[in-house]
Amino acid sequence: MSVGVEEISVPAALEQAQAEAAEAGWSYAGGVTPPVAWQLVQQGSALLVDVRSGEERKFVGHVPGSLHVAWASGTALTRNPRFVRELEAKAAAAGGKEAVVLLLCRSGKRSALAAEAAAKAGFTHVFNVLEGFEGEIDASQHRGGSDGWRFHGLPWVQD
Repeated sequence: MSVGVEEISVPAALEQAQAEAAEAGWSYAGGVTPPVAWQLVQQGSALLVDVRSGEERKFVGHVPGSLHVAWASGTALTRNPRFVRELEAKAAAAGGKEAVVLLLCRSGKRSALAAEAAAKAGFTHVFNVLEGFEGEIDASQHRGGSDGWRFHGLPWVQD
């Protein structure tokens, strides 16, 4: 369930994602593919928030200009108990809980959990970036060969 890569208007992309999320029974607004997420960010229609750990952002790479609120941290990926408060602070200038917020993690799994938590806290337009930054792991135990932000050739940098 995702909005595809073709050029699509912002309202249409988000409406389609919301319809698919409602059909799937998701508690958050929906999911968009990395190319659609980048289009929304470039148009100034959404905030992109990376929910990976600081270590992942530093050593694997991150999207230039993305905000950072870790869903979990450390090698054990201990859940950040301040996640919602930190997300609220980052979104405050863009409309708070009404802002369109796109959450990005490694594969789209942690960001889905983060989107659920944000929706439960009152965020009304929080979306998961499907596929994540690195994409799903393949049969060879590698990421990035078939999907993900980097696979799509979207902008990213590495420290």
